[in-house]
Amino acid sequence: MLSYSLPSAGRFLPLLLLLEQLIVPTVWALPSQAQVISQKSFNVLSVTKPPTEVNGTNVFIPPGSTLESLLERPFHVYDDEFLGILGEKPHLTRIAHSSKDPLFHEAVVWYKESNEVFFVQNAGSPDAGTGLNKSSIIEKVDLEEVAAVTNMTNAVGHVKVQTVPSSPMVVNPNGGTNFRGNIIYGGEGQGDNIGPALWVMSPKAPYNTTILLNNYFGRQFNSLNDIAVHPKNKDVYFIDVTYAYLQDFRPSPGLPNEVYRFNPDTGAVTIAADGFIRPNGLTFSPDGKYAYVTDTGSAKGFYGNDYTKPASIYRFDVVEDGTLENRKTFAYVSPGIPDGINCDTQGNVYAGCGDGIQVWNPSGKLIGKIFLGTTSAGFNFVGNGGIVITAETDLYYANVAAQGAYVESEM
Repeated sequence: MLSYSLPSAGRFLPLLLLLEQLIVPTVWALPSQAQVISQKSFNVLSVTKPPTEVNGTNVFIPPGSTLESLLERPFHVYDDEFLGILGEKPHLTRIAHSSKDPLFHEAVVWYKESNEVFFVQNAGSPDAGTGLNKSSIIEKVDLEEVAAVTNMTNAVGHVKVQTVPSSPMVVNPNGGTNFRGNIIYGGEGQGDNIGPALWVMSPKAPYNTTILLNNYFGRQFNSLNDIAVHPKNKDVYFIDVTYAYLQDFRPSPGLPNEVYRFNPDTGAVTIAADGFIRPNGLTFSPDGKYAYVTDTGSAKGFYGNDYTKPASIYRFDVVEDGTLENRKTFAYVSPGIPDGINCDTQGNVYAGCGDGIQVWNPSGKLIGKIFLGTTSAGFNFVGNGGIVITAETDLYYANVAAQGAYVESEM
């Protein structure tokens, strides 16, 4: 056996210090609009109330906080990883408000060429009168106008919200995304005879539209919802769900709640995934390896809530041929349900929930929130480090360091 002695650690101290500087990640100081929320502070509560009093509809107020204090600094840091997403000076600005009509619902789409952001009104809302009697509308804002007010907290009245007169009109649009230089919408349909459809709209006046798909082998879809284009194969994946029926503007469903895959070049329509209660949001990781699907089965539209059903995000592997495999529960949301969903360029997952935008790292750990104190159904990354957030009667712009991948099908 050979014997040897270790050299003195002091000889390597300069090298160790250099290595420490190289491997220690950048730590941001806590920004002025951010606050740390310690989950340990509410792991054990002095009183826990029964589900009849505290359930998925309640915005959670951690001990020592109030709703006002949570809103005052809306970027909530649950883990230090969130600081890198926020950057040094995150800021939240309310850029538009509607007193009652939920004009700012979802389908947030950034059109690069004109630097405009499109979104849609809530279809099936009693306060909007939309659904059966009239269609919800498409609207837009100019990001240049938004950029001029991002130093403000409340900029309502400074940014013009314009109605987009699609022609022919997209009937009850819900989900939307970029598609071959245009915008593709999932229309929910209206009544018995106007079935759901995939609509393609030009983002330029006169906003001409074309229907790409309106049936599955002759059968009407239930009500089309979210849409995402895969970043690699460029196929269009979309969700069909029964929410229009649950909001009384479509007939009894004739198909299961499913995720579909559509190849616009061949016309092929296939089932990508099923087994959901009510699938809702859909997105892909930036490398295309994973698909994320939200299941909002606990929300039954006008028929109330069932808190034993999913308010969950599921992750699938996207295999080489574009099919989805290996479903895994990624996150369960509280409060509310996870509706719209997106990823940033680092693979972190964001979802619109009952208290604003919640953010998880790729392993499914909650790392932070953009807290609104109310429901957000939709949002999207825009420009360079911006997020436009729809919250029914309010429209927000969040300035952060993270960016989203801009995915389009090829022309």
